[in-house]
Amino acid sequence: MADPVRVERDGAVGRLVFDRPDANNAMDAASADALHEGAVELATDDDVRCLVVTGVGGVFNTGADLTTLAGDERDEPAIKSLAATLHDFVEALARAPKPVVCGVNGVVAGGGIGTALVGGIVIMSTSARFQFAYPAIGLSADGGSSYFLPRLVGLRDAQRIALRNEPVGAKEAEELGLVTETVPDSEFDERLETEAETLAAGPTQAYAETKELLRTSFDHGLGEQLGREADRIAGLTATDDYERGYEAFFGSESASFSGE
Repeated sequence: MADPVRVERDGAVGRLVFDRPDANNAMDAASADALHEGAVELATDDDVRCLVVTGVGGVFNTGADLTTLAGDERDEPAIKSLAATLHDFVEALARAPKPVVCGVNGVVAGGGIGTALVGGIVIMSTSARFQFAYPAIGLSADGGSSYFLPRLVGLRDAQRIALRNEPVGAKEAEELGLVTETVPDSEFDERLETEAETLAAGPTQAYAETKELLRTSFDHGLGEQLGREADRIAGLTATDDYERGYEAFFGSESASFSGE
């Protein structure tokens, strides 16, 4: 039986690939566990300087695998367990001390939405679409969608997407700010690879500090946030990448960052 999630390394780029094409990359308990384990593995690997999440078969992720459920109150423990593991996975990506790039190569629905939106960079193929999906089966949001949607698009559009359950295509997703950019299907794989390799060659520790400052900025007042910024930027002066960047600034060549 094939693994439901592929964990791959290519140089400094680590990849998590949803690989249940026969189930539209939906998540059951085994695949949710594999996702979380893979995310922790790559997030804590110092040799991995950028993490990519994408799917196979023209589908990103369609949330929970409904074929594993009964459709009544007996599902409460199963859904609670699946949601808990999915949430651990999303949080592992959000807290990973390196950039995360999500490649939305097809349909993303339900619990897959939070997984797609947790990326610092989100690249979407022009044939892909977002579908909130929960209202169709009488359930509410999970996977971080209720957190990311209003922060990215504002409360009004978040409510429209969630309550109307209308599909959001690539053009609208880019206009709303759900994704960073959209690319034609024929260019998707190359663009995703280029983005990941570019970030993997960057100042990893500086990215990590900036990512954390941005992620937690809503939790702090201006004065406190300014103090946190001062501490982080000063601390980075001890890194090799700062020395390399400083020398390159006054030189004729671009910095070659080591991530250290």
